[in-house]
Amino acid sequence: MAERTPEDVADRDPDDASRPVEETVTVVVVDRDGERHELAVESGTRLRDALVDAGYSPYTAATSRLNCGGRGVCATCGVRIHTGPAPTHWHDRLAARFGYPRLSCQVVVDRPMTVELVDKLVWGGRE
Repeated sequence: MAERTPEDVADRDPDDASRPVEETVTVVVVDRDGERHELAVESGTRLRDALVDAGYSPYTAATSRLNCGGRGVCATCGVRIHTGPAPTHWHDRLAARFGYPRLSCQVVVDRPMTVELVDKLVWGGRE
């Protein structure tokens, strides 16, 4: 199997262009009860999609049907990223700066990360 290069992954951080991309990446999810779960996620997958596919929705009961479908405009898929990529989306840069959850639909899984699902009504509050 050929090794994938950073150019194979959409929205890759340009600062990491020299680092080879792993085929699968470990994502540790801390659920709303504080339990840790490990997921093996294909590199290049949007975090939101990986969470939803694994049954760890970043949405609340109300927003599971009322969301933008991963286009980065409704801010309902927010999660706390404890270890992982730096923010690249404008909303995530502001969220990181002011302590709000980051949009899981705007994060590409390209390295191991730890993600916490946020207890929220719609968007999630500051840390």
